[in-house]
Amino acid sequence: MMEHHDKQRDSESGGAAGTWLRVRRLAAYILPYRRKFIFACVAMLLSSLLGLAFPYVTGTLVDAALRGSSAGWAKSIDMIALLLVLVLALQSFFSFFQLVWFIEVGEKTLSDLRKDTFSTLVRLPMTFFAGRTTGELSSRIAADLTQIQDTLNTSLSQLLRQMATLFGGIVLIGMISLKLTLVMISSFPLIVLFAVFIGKRIRRLSRNAQDVLARSSVVVEETLQGVQNVKSFANEWYEISRYGEVIDRYVASVIRVARFRGAFLSFIIFGLFGAIVLVLWYGSRLVQEGEMSVGNLTSFLLYTTFIGAAMGSFADLFSQLQKALGATERIEEILGEKPEPVSLFPTVRNMENPEALKGEVSMENVSFSYPGRPELPVLKGISFEVNAGRRLAVVGPSGSGKSTLFALLQRFYDPDEGRVLIDGTDIREYPLSTLRSLIAVVPQDILLFGGSIRDNISYGKPGAGDEEIFAAAKQANAHEFIMNFPDTYHTLVGDRGVQLSGGQRQRIAIARAILSDPAILLLDEATSALDSESELLVQEALEHLMLERTSFIIAHRLSTVRTADMIMVIKDGTVVESGTNEELLEKEDGMYRMLTALQCGLQ
Repeated sequence: MMEHHDKQRDSESGGAAGTWLRVRRLAAYILPYRRKFIFACVAMLLSSLLGLAFPYVTGTLVDAALRGSSAGWAKSIDMIALLLVLVLALQSFFSFFQLVWFIEVGEKTLSDLRKDTFSTLVRLPMTFFAGRTTGELSSRIAADLTQIQDTLNTSLSQLLRQMATLFGGIVLIGMISLKLTLVMISSFPLIVLFAVFIGKRIRRLSRNAQDVLARSSVVVEETLQGVQNVKSFANEWYEISRYGEVIDRYVASVIRVARFRGAFLSFIIFGLFGAIVLVLWYGSRLVQEGEMSVGNLTSFLLYTTFIGAAMGSFADLFSQLQKALGATERIEEILGEKPEPVSLFPTVRNMENPEALKGEVSMENVSFSYPGRPELPVLKGISFEVNAGRRLAVVGPSGSGKSTLFALLQRFYDPDEGRVLIDGTDIREYPLSTLRSLIAVVPQDILLFGGSIRDNISYGKPGAGDEEIFAAAKQANAHEFIMNFPDTYHTLVGDRGVQLSGGQRQRIAIARAILSDPAILLLDEATSALDSESELLVQEALEHLMLERTSFIIAHRLSTVRTADMIMVIKDGTVVESGTNEELLEKEDGMYRMLTALQCGLQ
């Protein structure tokens, strides 16, 4: 499926229509800064025109020096030299504003593009992330946008400048000598055709190189995220080898690009300098025949050099532009996705009438298959009802659909059949951000952000005051160990919370959930990985959290669910039995009784 997607993407990106579409979309981000962009283009044009005036004034100076044939102001060599200095000064002046304004427009444009890309990315549904790695997406935000940044800040202005120099130079040499101009431009068609052919090849190879580089980022991301596992299995050598193989492929791809660019550059150099030799030879004959002066030939040669330099730079500039268009295409793959309708402002959790929110949850004949595996149903006809403030434990073998149940409650996915209701209302009728703000999750594998303890607790309620945070930490049995740190609540937790123990991370997560004040609580194996002492503290904190809240508890350790108001046993996506702990233990052939007996036997 991914291969088909890549082929389709390459097909769409290969045509001129696709290229112009990406240029237009990128130009849409420049549009808000069009005034400054126009000023930059005007400054660039004036700077280029002043640069083109240099050969003309230089030729006049040569004629004045050789035979004093010039008239008027041009008789004075001093005046001509002073004019040259003035031309250079004005060119430098406009070049300064050209550079500053192009960079200003480029950076502001990239700022908007970065914000839109991240804003879209973070709002995309779980189905999008299921088929992509973190490293791949990070590379798009970092490497691809940096490539576009380099083009907007430098390559685009240089391309416009060289195009102005090229066309302006051709017009001016045509005014000096039409014969000599026709001789010079006779070699242009061959150079242009070669440039078009090699440009397409360079673009395709450059894109492949960028894709390989993105894969290297994936390897780095995965290795660093799982560095503990890497070291536990003594597999440093394997990760180094894996990364080295990807980098070697990247180097090979870049070298292939360099060969084509080198061949193109060599051809351009030979063709352009060959054209200069041709111009010098034919121009010398015209001077001998008296059809043009030495000064005009000097101006013509300088213009030819300018034109040659402009054409010589097109190879690299076009290559940079093609890379940017390739990067733009990958960014568009994100921007083209449909984000979830979440709020971009702080969520008002309690809706219009907070007293009306009870937290009653039910499912009616819910069936579900993951979008990537539609032929494998995960849930089949699930139905249950939980009254507000009650506790439902969900038990069953691994892979039976327990975590999928939680994903549906948070509306990460919508059921294929049936309905999920809160307070009798289909959850699809609630604003998505409001729905998710009603629910707090305490998973087994706690993810803490790499800031301080205070930052991680306040994530449950951004903007919360110290008193609220301290109160939540105390209820979560976290305040005491936090105060034992030298920096207390400002202690940095490290990447993913590695500076804290498992029990400490769990209590920070519980404090975060308490602060969010949810109506519905989802506990996914919240104590299974803890030692007895930590489990006791965490379990006590969970009791505070579950008080008067509708709670769903997933647990393999059945001793932790005995006090639940109802226990629902799931196997192969279906509810096989439900009831209280005592009711289920009375069923001689019941699955819950069998699982309990197995755990007691193992213990």
